Amino acid sequence: MQASQKHGISGRSGSFYSQPVPQDESCQWPILNIEHHSCSDDGSQGMHFSGPTYCEQYGTHESSSATGSFPIYNSPSTVSFSPEGSPASQQDSQTYPSDQLHSPENGHGSPISGSCLTDDVNELRHKLRELETAMLGPDSDILDVHEVIPRELNKISLEREKWKQMMEVISRGDLKEVLVSCAKAVADNDILRAEWGISELRQMVSVSGEPIQRLGAYMLEGLVARLAASGSSIYKALRCKEPASAELLSYMHLLFEICPYFKFGHMSGNGAIAEAMKDESKVHIIDFQISQGVQWITLIQALAARPGGPPQIRITGIDDSTSAYARGGGPSIVGQRLSRFAESCKVPFEFHAATISGCEVQLEDLELRPGEALAVNFAFILHHMPDESVDTQNHRDRLLRLVKSLSPKVVTLVEQESNTNTAPFLSRFIEAMNYYLAVFESIDVTLPRDHKERINAEQHCLAREIVNIIACEGAERVERHELLGKWKSRFLMAGFTPHPLSSYVNATIKTLLQNYSDKYSLEEKDGALYLGWMDRALVAACAWS
Repeated sequence: MQASQKHGISGRSGSFYSQPVPQDESCQWPILNIEHHSCSDDGSQGMHFSGPTYCEQYGTHESSSATGSFPIYNSPSTVSFSPEGSPASQQDSQTYPSDQLHSPENGHGSPISGSCLTDDVNELRHKLRELETAMLGPDSDILDVHEVIPRELNKISLEREKWKQMMEVISRGDLKEVLVSCAKAVADNDILRAEWGISELRQMVSVSGEPIQRLGAYMLEGLVARLAASGSSIYKALRCKEPASAELLSYMHLLFEICPYFKFGHMSGNGAIAEAMKDESKVHIIDFQISQGVQWITLIQALAARPGGPPQIRITGIDDSTSAYARGGGPSIVGQRLSRFAESCKVPFEFHAATISGCEVQLEDLELRPGEALAVNFAFILHHMPDESVDTQNHRDRLLRLVKSLSPKVVTLVEQESNTNTAPFLSRFIEAMNYYLAVFESIDVTLPRDHKERINAEQHCLAREIVNIIACEGAERVERHELLGKWKSRFLMAGFTPHPLSSYVNATIKTLLQNYSDKYSLEEKDGALYLGWMDRALVAACAWS
């Protein structure tokens, strides 16, 4: 189903964000206009694809030599297609200067020829003429059939088939198909075909539409950013466009309440920790993403009610920049809040703030003490750690080896059940589309589509992840999810053994899900728990020792 033009994303990337961004850095995105015109003497109608007719700037707070403005210049020809899809030359196209347009697949910014669009069109027209000569005989002049190279003929045939396939996909109006077709064009570095797909997608997506339309708006944003070779700039721009900290915190809280994913992770981890620490008098918990500290409220309550009295609890909270911004300060704010709550429960409590990135943590940052039973919590954080495909230091496995050397009683892991780490671009795009579509569908049953706070929560808490997965590469792509099977391999290689979650944890989460849609599913498999939406697993939780 197509949304009306006024609901679609406008020419400006990130236009669904309400706050302006300082124009310190800009990139421009060419948009391919499509209009009907007469393309033959008999008056038959074709589709005319003019060159990029306008560009708008997208700025960030940070300047970067990797991005800049892409001015557009006129060139003498453009492309039109007859109803059969055959290209022919037209006038007044526009092309990019050779020193400023870069391939989205080239992290080093290798330039594309400034006349590449025009040259490719003329070459394609010439080769189609060659094909016509080969098919109709030498009377059609120009080249003898024996001079036509089979490899070139195959290339022409393949290009024509790609255009034909995109025409068929667009004519069907299936948004998922158009998204994938456009992603294929971006993967092929086919600028003309990709821009055509983008121009069609802009008329089909809406941040207040059906789940696929809302998701499509953010995936389109990622495609535009990748095509402009400005993924990192757009990702930074999204960070610059964050709302005030109190507003962002409210959006994060809204997602926490309307979706069971975070509560599922907290309850799974707390259940494993409470069971492992049932006989301990001193407990030290290292949380690699303390966030707002909400997870530990229920654990403190549970340990306060323990027969024989509560243990002494010490929490080391490792911070992250997004959480610090949302709460309006460092992790000490969380420590003060938890200390007051523990005091009200008559639980001896101490908080240690580690203001350091998770991947930079070393042994001396953790302040271990003799006689404390240690628990380590990895909730929705390990996928942010660069692995061997990004950095030779491989912090993802380094941290696991470090934690194992501390001899913890239990280590809890909660992660999205998705494969976006080392998958190539197109596979990663399709995986992200299927995964986040299930997430958006689960949100859709809870809040109305025109609910302003829901729109803000999706834009500020989910869109940035989606754009990062699609538009960024290398160290700049920080959303690198792995399936639980891969995480198990990493934990086993680090020397851990599985610590199956108890049936009590399973029963507690089943009770939680009764407050949500019956389309949520819970599966226990090999000692781990999987929370899903219908037939798609979305979050996995397990424990190790």
